[in-house]
Amino acid sequence: MNYSDQSRIAQLTSPYSPFSPPQLPLDFSDYLSLLWRIDRHASHNNLVRYYSQCTYALSRAFGFEGRGVARMIKTAEPGQVYAGLSNAPFRNTERLGDAAARKAAIQQLVMLRADVLSVGAYQHDWMVGWPGSGVIDSELRERVYATLFTALRSQYSHFGRLLLVIDIVLQELLFGSRDLREFSLGMLIDHYGYPDPESPHVRHLYNSESGAGQG
Repeated sequence: MNYSDQSRIAQLTSPYSPFSPPQLPLDFSDYLSLLWRIDRHASHNNLVRYYSQCTYALSRAFGFEGRGVARMIKTAEPGQVYAGLSNAPFRNTERLGDAAARKAAIQQLVMLRADVLSVGAYQHDWMVGWPGSGVIDSELRERVYATLFTALRSQYSHFGRLLLVIDIVLQELLFGSRDLREFSLGMLIDHYGYPDPESPHVRHLYNSESGAGQG
């Protein structure tokens, strides 16, 4: 896998926090990953607000505000936002003929994408020690270590490419087009209201109540 793909996958599985802001221009794939983050952190109001602000900024940049996807996101409860993408075809009255089939396809793809993201984002959740560090049996502990840090890490670079393929198909199913622009972080901050990672207010919002430190 080339360096460009590796960098994209690393960004899509990153926490998008003010302490680890995206380094590459943001596109539709980042939008999907941010929606997933809203659901993943549904129990933390501060993180829901932070990731919602990120997705609203991208919605404005992409011109989604009048589309069914953006309306669905604003009305869905945290925890149901990302999965709710499969309902988007029924909000587009121009293409109801194949809405049920597209709903089924979208539902399968977003579930698969969520699984790929969960594996990729897992390492970002290792806040104290590494998984298995509390296992008393030393042999078993080493096997856990070898699986997670050697086998999983070495294979994920290939497995993660599913994200790039799935997102192309999802964009076509949801919008019938691949013609969405990408935006630099600076442009999103200056023109569309994306949370500025250098802002003390934004950093406080991200950290407050989460107990997650700067991860």
